[in-house]
Amino acid sequence: MTRPVDARTDAYVEEFAALDPIEATYAGIPGYDHRLPDLSPDGFEALEELHRRAVADVTALTASDEREQVAKDAFLERVGLAVERADAQVERSEFSVISSALHAVREVFDLMPTETDEQWQAIGERLSAIPHALEGYRTTLTAEADAGRVSARRQYVEVADQVRGWTGQQGSGGDFFARLVAAAPSALQESLTAAAARASAAVAEFGRYAETDLAPRGREHDGVGREHYALASRYFLGAEIDLEETYRWGWEELRRIEDDMAATADRIVAGGTVDDAVAALDADPARDCGSREAYERWMQAKADDVLASFDGVHFDIAEPIRTLACKVAPVNDGGAWYTPPSEDFSRPGTMWFSFTDDHEVYSTWREATTVFHEGVPGHHLQCAQATYRADLLNRWQRLLCWVSGHGEGWALYAERLMDELGYFADPGDRLGFLDAQGLRAARVIVDIGVHLGLTIPADNPFGWRAGETWDANRVFEFMRAHTRVDDGTLRFEVNRYLGWPGQAPSYKVGERIWLEARDQVKARKGASFDLKQFHTDALNLGSLGLDPLKSALARL
Repeated sequence: MTRPVDARTDAYVEEFAALDPIEATYAGIPGYDHRLPDLSPDGFEALEELHRRAVADVTALTASDEREQVAKDAFLERVGLAVERADAQVERSEFSVISSALHAVREVFDLMPTETDEQWQAIGERLSAIPHALEGYRTTLTAEADAGRVSARRQYVEVADQVRGWTGQQGSGGDFFARLVAAAPSALQESLTAAAARASAAVAEFGRYAETDLAPRGREHDGVGREHYALASRYFLGAEIDLEETYRWGWEELRRIEDDMAATADRIVAGGTVDDAVAALDADPARDCGSREAYERWMQAKADDVLASFDGVHFDIAEPIRTLACKVAPVNDGGAWYTPPSEDFSRPGTMWFSFTDDHEVYSTWREATTVFHEGVPGHHLQCAQATYRADLLNRWQRLLCWVSGHGEGWALYAERLMDELGYFADPGDRLGFLDAQGLRAARVIVDIGVHLGLTIPADNPFGWRAGETWDANRVFEFMRAHTRVDDGTLRFEVNRYLGWPGQAPSYKVGERIWLEARDQVKARKGASFDLKQFHTDALNLGSLGLDPLKSALARL
């Protein structure tokens, strides 16, 4: 039986992959690894036209069954928002320390295989394409700036600083592009080294352009305003929320978490504060891996252990999903992330961790929860399950659909689940889990606060700067007071919130909606509710906006 929605969205996948080869590589769609997208205004226009045409086509189709109705709802919500963002003229000009076409160009090489000469040749072709691609991107950003559409000055300056690190102008990492080709076969070494040098020079020049041309034209203020933020929030959540209510809830949630942290700290240092407990944990040599290499081994062992113990108990984990690679990233930007497996699972799902240049202690107590978030039962189980279930999900759902509130909300739900299941029995690991939860709650407050220009409540539970208005300095001060990450990581985090409106709250708000959805299914099913079945049913829907998720779960 021909499924009309599936047929149309499958055609969209091929059209999209041809227009955006970076996303094709990320999704594991073969045939595009040697190319880069057209980042000029014409390239953006082609993508926008594809989105409009696909939305019109899918809107006119009738789903053949409930499974296809979920797919239709998911597609129209996601791609429809891409059209809204184009109409609002935000897509082309957005530029931040974590999300831009420049970052995509750099990061795609982390995913490219290097086992054969053919794969190295693809790397060489893609490296050679960087100068032209960045010239097109420069044209786009200049045109946007000429029309008054710019990001905050801070983002251009910080990205320029990142570029100096990538290209070996500063920091301890050296030139990323030179290191990339250092292990190439000798027969290809000369051509690849030359391509890498040209790519590095083009990226370095783009960094200078960002600093000297764009930064002086950037906005002085970091906040984007209510209209822009409301659209960004819907884009990252796949749901419409009451921003003021969520802002108030963020304060309450942070207070709840910090009360729990105080009680947990007392189990580590009797009568001590959270800071006393942190100091004791950081000084514990048994919790320090000692090096990046040892940290990578620790991540892998932790992930493998959870995979083995969860299968058939809390989740049914298919054989291809039982492989999860854990790697320390080749750049020093900071942060942790996950990349899904390729369509044929020849490239496994991978958990990445990046340390900043000034990182010295490779402690585990903060990061056990990160392994659960990025691995199992978090992103790996979620994303790899979607890739695997070709019998239930169409190709667009499996390879291209990603909603931050659904994905990051699930990963935070996964951390909470691990606490419910007793995996944070060690008080140090539990303090790390709570500190991560506190970070996510705090950024709900600061992200909504700074981008909407809100005042700090007079009755806030910490008695902090009542009645003042959020700005970048207050964001850093608040996050410094309510998190225990090093200054380098925190600076990156704060710059990320300031430049990527709506994304940071999607974790904690997404978790909130996931928990509400579970409670609603539990209430409806009563004594017949089965947690493993809930997880199976939910993950088998694939990634979709949180409003469509709640509707789909209500129909199960």
